[in-house]
Amino acid sequence: MTILLPLLAGLGTGLALIVAIGVQNTYLLRLAVTSSVRVVAAAVVVCALSDAVLILAGVLGVGVVVERFPVALVVIRFVGAAFLVTYGVLAARRALWPSGAAMRVESAAAADDGVPVATAAVGPATSATVGAGRTRTAPPGPGRTDRAVTMRTAVVTMLLFTWANPHVYLDTLVFLGSVANQQGPAERWWWTVGAVLASCLWFGALGFGGRLLRPLFAKPLTWRVFDGLVALVMLGFGAALALGA
Repeated sequence: MTILLPLLAGLGTGLALIVAIGVQNTYLLRLAVTSSVRVVAAAVVVCALSDAVLILAGVLGVGVVVERFPVALVVIRFVGAAFLVTYGVLAARRALWPSGAAMRVESAAAADDGVPVATAAVGPATSATVGAGRTRTAPPGPGRTDRAVTMRTAVVTMLLFTWANPHVYLDTLVFLGSVANQQGPAERWWWTVGAVLASCLWFGALGFGGRLLRPLFAKPLTWRVFDGLVALVMLGFGAALALGA
């Protein structure tokens, strides 16, 4: 019971902090429905491992150091704001001028099943062969090539979403670190295990569970709505960071 209570407290606090609509979660959901299992797994590991490092650093007292160097957070804030605004603009562009996101969902599903996939340039009346004897027509687009996200792109983008956000240092390093250190000498480590477990469970469920939404995201209209929401989230967070909110 002495172990279980702090572990559950850390689990609950960690889930309360990360289960929300944010830049990490929206990007991970996009990967879940468009990318292969390997890419999704890599993104989940980046998210969970980053959280684990930040939580552990907060428990070890690094959050105090962060509070003493506010200039570093200001630099990170503006870099993160620029990145989020740029991504938000791109998401808005996808919402207004859809490309081949629906076709990528089918391609990723076929690739996970071990079926060879041939992808063609996206444009009006462009077709792609998915599997044996099945042809799908890609939604109309502005004539550019639409390729699935590579593992390197997914990992680098997720690292930027995670580490270029100053709120992650305040929430994880400072807040979670201070709450953990309010526990007893032994209990704080079980609390930390619970908080790290919360990140692993949430990102794993979102990354691999989000794949169940593929039938829904096979419709171009769903992507337009989703990218519109992503644009609002990214631009909103970017503006908040730029304004220091």
